[in-house]
Amino acid sequence: MDQKTPTSQPINAPAENKQRQGGRWKLFAVIAVCAAPMIASYFTYYVIKPQSRNNYGALLDPRDYPVPELGSTALDGKPLTLDAYKGKWLMVQIDSGECQKACQDKLFEMRQLRLMQGKEMERIERVWLITDDQPLSTMVMREYDGTRLLRVKPDLLKAWLPTDANTSAADHIYLIDPLGHLMMRFPKDADPNLVKKDLSKLLRASAIG
Repeated sequence: MDQKTPTSQPINAPAENKQRQGGRWKLFAVIAVCAAPMIASYFTYYVIKPQSRNNYGALLDPRDYPVPELGSTALDGKPLTLDAYKGKWLMVQIDSGECQKACQDKLFEMRQLRLMQGKEMERIERVWLITDDQPLSTMVMREYDGTRLLRVKPDLLKAWLPTDANTSAADHIYLIDPLGHLMMRFPKDADPNLVKKDLSKLLRASAIG
C-alpha cells in the first residue's frame, strides 16, 4: 500500500512569518505615531490636573455627545452634514431663519471671537444650524459671510444638545472638537472675553484641528 507523505511547510515559511510579523509591527508603529498628537491633546486637557482648569464654558464629555444624524441640508436643499467640516473646531449657534436680534448678536460674537484668535483663526469654523424653512435675510448673509449654514430637523437637534436650566439651545453657543464631538457649551449672554480665553486655551492645548 502506498504511504502518503505528510505535507510540510515550505522551508522558507518561518522567514515569511517573521517578515509578515515585522510588517504588522511597522503598521502599528505608523498608526501610533499618527494618533499620538490626538491622544496627547486629550490626555493633557481631560486628565492632567483637571482641578487646575478654570473653564468659563461648561465642559462636556465628548464621548457622550458625538454628532448625530440631523437631517441637515445646505440652503439649496442638498444633503450637507457637520462632517463636512471635520478637522476644524466648530463654533455652533442654533436659531430660526428669521434671525432676530439675539440671533444676529451671536453671529457677530462668533465672527469676532474667531478674528480674535489671530493666526489660529483658520482652525475655527462658524456654523449656524437653522431650525426651520424661513428664508434668510440677504443682509444678514452678506454681513456674516463665511458662516456655514445648515438647515436641520429641530426634533433631532433638541434630542442631542444639552442646555442650562431655563434656557433653550438657541440661547447658547456650542463648541465641537475636530473629531466631531460636542465638548463645550457657553452660557446664555456669554461674556465674549471669557469665551475668547476658553478658545485660546483649547487651541494651545490641542495639536488637532
